Amino acid sequence: MSTERYNAREAEPRWQKIWDERGIYRTRNDDPRPKYYVLEMFPYPSGRIHIGHGRNYVMGDVVARFKRMKGFNVLHPMGWDAFGLPAENAAIERNTHPGVWTYENIATMREQLKLLGLSLDWSREIATCDPSYYGEQQRIFLDFLKGGFAYRRESEVNWDPVDNTVLANEQVIDGRGWRSGALVERRKLAQWFFRISDASEELLAGLDTLEHRWPDKVRLMQRNWIGRSEGLHVRFRLAGVPADLPQDVRDEVRVYTTRPDTLFGASFLALSPGHPLSEALAAGRPELRAFIEECRRGGTSTAEIETQEKMGFDTGLTALHPLGGDPVPVYVANFVLMEYGTGAIFGCPAHDQRDFDFATKYGLPITPVVLPPDTDAATFSVADGPYEGDGTLFNSRFLDGRPVPDAKQAVALKLENEILGNAPVGERAINYRLRDWGISRQRYWGCPIPIIHCEACGPVPVPEDQLPVRLPDDVTFDQPGNPLDRHPTWKHVDCPQCGAKARRETDTMDTFVDSSWYFARFASEPGTAPLQKAAADHWLPVDQYIGGIEHAILHLLYSRFFIRTLQKLGRLSVKEPFAGLFTQGMIVHETYKDAAGKWLFPEEVEKRADGTAVKLGTDEPVSVGAPEKMSKSKKNVVPPEVVADTYGVDAARWFMLSDTPPERDSEWTDRGIEGAWRFAQRIWRLVGDAVALVPADTAKPESFGAESTELRRATHRLAAQVEEDVERLRFNVAVARVHSFANQFGDALNAARKAGAAAGKGALAPDMAFALREAAAFLVAVTAPMVPHLAEECWILLGREGLAATASWPAVDLSLLVEDTVTLPIQINGKRRGEIAVPKDASPAEVEKAVLALDLIAQALDGRPPKRIIVVPQRIVNVVA
Repeated sequence: MSTERYNAREAEPRWQKIWDERGIYRTRNDDPRPKYYVLEMFPYPSGRIHIGHGRNYVMGDVVARFKRMKGFNVLHPMGWDAFGLPAENAAIERNTHPGVWTYENIATMREQLKLLGLSLDWSREIATCDPSYYGEQQRIFLDFLKGGFAYRRESEVNWDPVDNTVLANEQVIDGRGWRSGALVERRKLAQWFFRISDASEELLAGLDTLEHRWPDKVRLMQRNWIGRSEGLHVRFRLAGVPADLPQDVRDEVRVYTTRPDTLFGASFLALSPGHPLSEALAAGRPELRAFIEECRRGGTSTAEIETQEKMGFDTGLTALHPLGGDPVPVYVANFVLMEYGTGAIFGCPAHDQRDFDFATKYGLPITPVVLPPDTDAATFSVADGPYEGDGTLFNSRFLDGRPVPDAKQAVALKLENEILGNAPVGERAINYRLRDWGISRQRYWGCPIPIIHCEACGPVPVPEDQLPVRLPDDVTFDQPGNPLDRHPTWKHVDCPQCGAKARRETDTMDTFVDSSWYFARFASEPGTAPLQKAAADHWLPVDQYIGGIEHAILHLLYSRFFIRTLQKLGRLSVKEPFAGLFTQGMIVHETYKDAAGKWLFPEEVEKRADGTAVKLGTDEPVSVGAPEKMSKSKKNVVPPEVVADTYGVDAARWFMLSDTPPERDSEWTDRGIEGAWRFAQRIWRLVGDAVALVPADTAKPESFGAESTELRRATHRLAAQVEEDVERLRFNVAVARVHSFANQFGDALNAARKAGAAAGKGALAPDMAFALREAAAFLVAVTAPMVPHLAEECWILLGREGLAATASWPAVDLSLLVEDTVTLPIQINGKRRGEIAVPKDASPAEVEKAVLALDLIAQALDGRPPKRIIVVPQRIVNVVA
């Protein structure tokens, strides 16, 4: 029996060095084995990582190691999402260059990730801030531009007046910039866009091809974000229009609606502040101009607009009802988006909360036109709030009595046949919530947009032989705004077309562009072109992509658009980048505060036996908060170095995989990591005990007894079940199976020792000796993807050649998975009292005889014959006493 403990602190760095020196995780594209591409979403190099960051990487590593054992050529790379505003902020705070800060963080985080024993191909490591990477991204941009997938226009954007940059909608929190905290304004700027909205329908349709390997909730989130709706474009003629307005805005307003059935409930028309008619009216009305400017001080996100106070400005114009209803006033309103539909809506306050709030505020009529089922029209009221459900129409002339779907069709048919000028008043339309992707950012630390602006020629692409357009190193951050704008030389160039003095585009690309194709870059081997069609076609789509649910919409949607566009341009053959997607839960941890309310690190806290907590080395009480996502701000983080030094990395890996389903949050606890450490020691002891009992040269006998057969069944069942669990990413179930098998294996070892086998290796029966040795080898192999360092130590203990990391998955004997017996539950008078194992082909009479021989049945009957015994073959036995 092995008495020594497994020394993780000594073994883990030693094996990591051996793996690295032998290059066993380096992937070759010409490997003839079938490919498997597993990838975790690459991190932003923001500083040091904590153990909570490691969960998705460990999950991906288990899959990568398992697939190698199953005979696949596995690509498992790592890189860094390295551009972005945080690096500029850090440069300002630390008086350093963003690149210096970024690469220092990369070096630190690389070493921390290596501590986790991840089987990564570091030879393919990339950083998006490397000119070789963003130079290819610039080529892609120019291909997009040439193909009509990129363009420039004026757009209303979220503007951070402190950071002096455009913010994405998701970077506006409660109306303020996510970094500066400044109140966000709306501004019109000339921006570069990708035409993602044109791909709305195909992006929706593509989700149907992912239904078996993408979470339903993620596909639903993307569907909702794309926001397909079927509706009607309706033309409202205008009255009271000033004579000096331009002709193209003076005659009518065109609205888009998904509820044309409620037209008779219209009480106002609302224009976006950016609508051409709003702008035209504001040209001669300072008060309207001021109102529009006030509207622009809010964000442009849908959520922001929906939750802010509804404000309107009465233009004095009137819109004539297209169905002959009452004329309605025309307002400019802060809640109408120019980018959705036509930038104009009609308000039906009786059946829409937003419209109701607006009408209530401005004293506009509220006329209900949809009657709920089983409701009396004479008593129905919307005085307390709108009714937004289904029903039948009333107060709607020719629509009265029709259900909502029929009313929609009737309005559409009528307005399609009403002609105003040379066009119908109504026209069916499909609309999408998804807007074109604005990629311009007014910052330095990003991929330069490869455009030169010439007064004569307009925007001119940078010639391909001049790529990459590199960022200048000599920039300053001593004042707000984009350092590229004020650089003395970088932006001043000659026009490539006419030779005249011109200037570079100083906007850089949204970092979502960087992460929309990095997985294709990994496909190319080191030293080759960044985006090779043959290599990308070979490796894509990613077979298993793992990352947080927070990236379920934008990153994944943009990546899907990007790859589809590259396919249309002939640069790739695939359409979908990720065949399989898994969104893991977070690691959470208690939070700690001292008496002054200051956050404390876990290592600064002492937990006492009475359940209280104090500041380490003192009697000062510490308040313990509920488990939350690990975050540096609240200090509830556990550094991987501390875990590696105290318990070993394998214990951390085992803990992160156990207990909790991987899609749910998991709480990091001292008790949990200690339990994982103990189990690692138990595996070591079990293997050591088997080695001590069984000679290494034990041959497979011709036959096996009942006990050895039962152990072999459990052994092969373990390999088969864990294989299925890992394939389905049910890591916690796989861990539970290993725990259960360890108990059975331990019992078998104890029985062997009690039988006197410990007296000498040769004294053990050959069939049991083989079964024990086989069980030890299978246990090591099936846990190798999860605890790879421990597996290598056990591999040596077993006397195996080579590395556990390059070994094959155990070959399962399918005949041992066929059960000869079946376990039936036993009920007595309808209540479960026990169970019985009987031959699978036993007749009802044989089952009945076996049941009556059980002590629990004899005690229940107390000498009386049973009234009845009901045997449901293969299912259950019910004894009626």
